Amino acid sequence: MPEGDSVHRAAARLHTALAGKPLTSADLRVPRFATADLTGRTTLDVTPRGKHLLTRLEGGLTLHSHLRMDGAWYVFRPDEKWRGGPSYEIRAVLGTADATAVGYRLPVLELLRTTDEDRVVGHLGPDLLGPDWDPAVAAANLLATPGRPLGEALLDQRNLAGIGNIYKAELCFLAQATPWTPVGALPDPQTTVPRLAEAARRLLAANTGDAARPRHRNTTGRHRPGQELFVYGRAHRPCLRCGTPVREAPQDGRPTYWCPSCQSGPGPTG
Repeated sequence: MPEGDSVHRAAARLHTALAGKPLTSADLRVPRFATADLTGRTTLDVTPRGKHLLTRLEGGLTLHSHLRMDGAWYVFRPDEKWRGGPSYEIRAVLGTADATAVGYRLPVLELLRTTDEDRVVGHLGPDLLGPDWDPAVAAANLLATPGRPLGEALLDQRNLAGIGNIYKAELCFLAQATPWTPVGALPDPQTTVPRLAEAARRLLAANTGDAARPRHRNTTGRHRPGQELFVYGRAHRPCLRCGTPVREAPQDGRPTYWCPSCQSGPGPTG
């Protein structure tokens, strides 16, 4: 599931494959941009912004993509068979003399002027893995709506950019609060929330891994199979800390996991 760490790795792979090289082929398979001719333009850089990817091209153009739930970019050698899904799921192809980047199942793909990037990413809060990271701003954003459930606040990219459903569950566990706990109801929120924002950055940074050989996402520090995450995906299995069965319920339409013993606060019905 793409979150800030996996988007960061995807940007690194794309940057290595494309940056500084002219495009020998380019195919955007979305109706609005299907006739755009990018061939011959040099890729300047590929930059992640939260869960967004900005591929900046010579001539002041940016290809903006977002992976959402199951989108992916793959990089292939010239003689390598493309794999990543059926051909009808391909939304973008960017080729150079020695590599081809193929975007599968991209729910968002648009070409815009680089000067207009704020239109698509200007609303985002501080990027957990970006140079604009500011824990004070992120904490202030989270604390601005003290009645909002913690899980929803963490997922709101306007507060801080890069957290997805997996990290939401894991961070709530580390905060020892259920995802339905109001931000303002956390113990000493003025201290707890900044610490939680910094913990989010540490977790994502620790899981960026190697762009070419990403490791399995790990928040526990354990390396036995099935023990890499504290609660996410562990419904009905014993909590790694106390042994109580982990519970699952939807929050804002997404599966949410928590330990009823280790995490205090309201449940899904309040």
